[in-house]
Amino acid sequence: MRMKDKAVIVTGAGSGIGRATAMRMAAEGARVLCADARKDAAAETAELIGKAGGEGVALLVDVRDDASCVNMVETALGRFGRLTTLVNSAGVSAARRDATPAPEEWERVLGVNLSGTYLASRAALPHLAESGSGSVTNIASIFGLVGGSLSPAYAASKGGVVNLTRTMALTWAPRVRVNCVCPGVIETPMTAPFLGDPSWHQPLKERHPLGRFGKPADVAAAILYLASDEAEFVTGVALPVDGGYTAA
Repeated sequence: MRMKDKAVIVTGAGSGIGRATAMRMAAEGARVLCADARKDAAAETAELIGKAGGEGVALLVDVRDDASCVNMVETALGRFGRLTTLVNSAGVSAARRDATPAPEEWERVLGVNLSGTYLASRAALPHLAESGSGSVTNIASIFGLVGGSLSPAYAASKGGVVNLTRTMALTWAPRVRVNCVCPGVIETPMTAPFLGDPSWHQPLKERHPLGRFGKPADVAAAILYLASDEAEFVTGVALPVDGGYTAA
């Protein structure tokens, strides 16, 4: 059990990569707070964890709001007695071939993806440092590492997450390890709208040398490694989980 005795918060746990990660953490022995902006989705993930024999707690959280993030951490501490692990998976996309997104779209995407990662981390880091084995794993993207023809707001937010990860890793070492994963195109509810468009689907698929899009479980496996004690000498890493996309 690679996460035995770990107390974990997963934001964006209501679907996609977040749900897969929460369930994988619980299967490996962690107690998991499933945070999401949709209470019913968080509750469904917690219920799935419970049915599989694990412990999952659902909580409505808006990662753009500092007070909501503080409450999230306090809830985890109250339920679990400690906090060892944070996975910042909450995210939104705005996939479009548009170099000038509207200001409100820019603010929404940056608010959830970048500010949300910062605020959740800010609330959790002091407690993670006290745990003796604290870790943060952020979800960035291949579009935080390379350019693309999708949303400028999304790419900017994920590029910010990559460098925020590196900065937090240096700032909090050796008390907390901080890493991020950079997924390629993953089949989730968030990507379904443009993966269903033939003009996007095949060209994107061809950019992945392994010949397929990723699955949430592919990313959850990488997050599990980075969050576990097996990665105790790993910090400040931006790990592509992209089927070879960024190798081309």
